[in-house]
Amino acid sequence: MIQAIGLTSTTHKDLPPAVDDVSFEAHPGRVTALLGAAGAGKTTVLRLMLELQPGRGITYFRGRPLHRIAHPSREVGVLLGDVPGHPARTVRGQLRMLCAAAGVAGRRADEVLELVGLAGLRDERLGTLSRGMDRRLGIACALLADPHGLVLDDPVGGISAREGRWLHGVLRAHADRGGTVLFATGDPREAARTADHVITLDRGQVVADQTGVDFARTRLRPRVAVNSPHATRLGALLAKEAGMTRRSVEVVHEGGNRLSVYGSTCADIGDTAFRHGVLIHQLADETGDMGPTASAETIPAPRSEEWEPDGLPPVPPPISVRPSAGPLRPLRYELRRAAGIGTGYVTAAAVLVSSALICLLLARGGHTPQDRLLAAWPLQFPLPPAALGAGLLGAVAFGDEFRHPALAADRGTVPRRLGLLAAKLLVAGATALMLAFLAVGCDIELLYLVHGPELTELPADWLSLATSWIGLIVGCAWAGVLAAGIFRSTTAGLAAVLAVPVVVVPLLQKALEGPSVRAAAGFTVRMRELMLLQWPFGGERYVAAMARVITQPVGGALALSLAVLLCAYLFTTLRSRVR
Repeated sequence: MIQAIGLTSTTHKDLPPAVDDVSFEAHPGRVTALLGAAGAGKTTVLRLMLELQPGRGITYFRGRPLHRIAHPSREVGVLLGDVPGHPARTVRGQLRMLCAAAGVAGRRADEVLELVGLAGLRDERLGTLSRGMDRRLGIACALLADPHGLVLDDPVGGISAREGRWLHGVLRAHADRGGTVLFATGDPREAARTADHVITLDRGQVVADQTGVDFARTRLRPRVAVNSPHATRLGALLAKEAGMTRRSVEVVHEGGNRLSVYGSTCADIGDTAFRHGVLIHQLADETGDMGPTASAETIPAPRSEEWEPDGLPPVPPPISVRPSAGPLRPLRYELRRAAGIGTGYVTAAAVLVSSALICLLLARGGHTPQDRLLAAWPLQFPLPPAALGAGLLGAVAFGDEFRHPALAADRGTVPRRLGLLAAKLLVAGATALMLAFLAVGCDIELLYLVHGPELTELPADWLSLATSWIGLIVGCAWAGVLAAGIFRSTTAGLAAVLAVPVVVVPLLQKALEGPSVRAAAGFTVRMRELMLLQWPFGGERYVAAMARVITQPVGGALALSLAVLLCAYLFTTLRSRVR
């Protein structure tokens, strides 16, 4: 069961709230429709229920609020708007990535594709799907973790009648298996055809709470609305005359002085009232599409029976937008996210081609040192192509998720979790490492083919240079990841990489310029003495190589930038948790 109690949206300035004290229940085994015209507050109600929007109130999913459920996607499946995801990702790739986020087996993706009829389109890109196929994919995403409840916002909006009938069948089948289904719609006919229970909203308030049968009877049949102080007598006269003339006329007492007459006209009712001297205050034709005021019965929203000492009802608890726990399997999620689109492959190919061309141009000039020649790093460039490519791939790792959300709607924005950050740093570092070796390897092979072996010899201090090269490429990738995670932008991540040689290095050089009183000579020997043991397998060489990397201008600036970015990321993470 889904129980919404006192849902109220946050007000802006002096405007009334979009949703004001909305309470209702959706029972298991039944399909419940949340009906209302555009602007009635349907989407706001759903977002308040899912804690995606601040406000007041509380919603229980089988007795627990959403933030108390360990794995929300396994309790409620959500479809709000279009399916989030990169347009270049395949249907199957999107679902497998969400499987890692929800902590379910990857084979579940193929199962739901069969269920929603998309098995033949598993390799289609999200950007090429029609509206109907997008709705099917949205249902597949909602059913991925086999949840008990479904919460859907206008699931049949913009699709054909045939697709709508199919979707209604899926909702009915889920309810028949004991699940709870709640969907929002603006079409009364759709609500009458599909729902067992209809809750009508108007201007952010519940104005009717009816069974599907009562709703269809009172909202979808043409009728004549009659208001008379002698409603009971007039109803009996209309029924008597209908029996005498053998006409099918139904008179429904709506309560008080109001009648709804089905199967008659205003003229016939007016003639009857005139002949018998019955006073009429209102006589008008109405249909079910005239709005929620035409409902047969208005049931006030259930309220808590508890009262405060001063006689006022208790204030509903505040609704806070709580960050999600993040992907349950972050490394698997990150691998599927990174490999699911062609950005990484295109970037790597562009890096290798540009690096090879620059290397050939530098070899032709003949004035470039061997280490810079193999790295394709001209003196005029702030960074080599491999470093820029690694920084771009790192920036895409976080920034791309905010441009094209990768997680399902019920999980909110991509969280700043340390587990997810560690997975992204690991994947970005491994990708950068492969890119570093591939770039140098391609440069060496090309130099050998064009100029022979004289330009492919490794320098004598190759170990130190290799350590510097790996540290530069991996450091640029990590800087891109951290900056994009902080600013939620791919551009900001790439700008942070470029800022290292352009901004940070000159600032450090200016700060350190001038005579030095003390030197750091003998650093390796003193470190070995400090450890009191000999480094195994000549490990002091690697320590010395890393120390020389840090003492270089670019290496020191990159290490400083990474430290600052990591501290900023941790600060934003802790701040979001405090909220």
